[in-house]
Amino acid sequence: MKSTLIGLTGGIASGKSTVTTILREKGYLVIDADQLVHDLQKQGGHLYQALVEAFGDEILLPSGELDRQKLAQLIFSSPFHQEKSARLQDRIIRQALWDEKERALKEHSLVFMDIPLLFEKDFGEWFDVIWLVYVDHESQVKRLMKRNGFSKEEALKRLSFQMPLEDKKVLADEVIDNRGDLVQLENQVKALLLQLLERKKD
Repeated sequence: MKSTLIGLTGGIASGKSTVTTILREKGYLVIDADQLVHDLQKQGGHLYQALVEAFGDEILLPSGELDRQKLAQLIFSSPFHQEKSARLQDRIIRQALWDEKERALKEHSLVFMDIPLLFEKDFGEWFDVIWLVYVDHESQVKRLMKRNGFSKEEALKRLSFQMPLEDKKVLADEVIDNRGDLVQLENQVKALLLQLLERKKD
């Protein structure tokens, strides 16, 4: 039986991590793109070396590890830095994600990939189905302010670097509406999983 690959995406503070937790609690494999990037950025990793060559030692902690907060601030400080970072990182990340999913599909009949910038980075063609975790813009801003301690201006600036969730809704196969409570969120995930399993039987 052919394995099924599901893309899971959303936006900052949309609740995608909560959906990932629900899936893992149910025993499903979720490949986390952010975690993979984190691993690649560890001292000596491919991304670590590329970033230090590009931005210099100022993005390092005294221990030699990347100062992720300083790196994020630098990248988000200007479109130039964001583009420079994207060029450096995209190729390495894409190859690592590809290798990871190929390994996973050999061992599991259903695999999820949590990729925040799935549409922005044109990963769509990889997947059989794409799930989007959605909240309205106002809720997203409020949640980001609360979660990260941002001012409204800071929150809006971060959100400006991602495609609006309203635009992503049109591109996704399934939309998980996270404007309600956790029980409602869990019920939507259960329903979508049931649909997937029913389709695999056909």
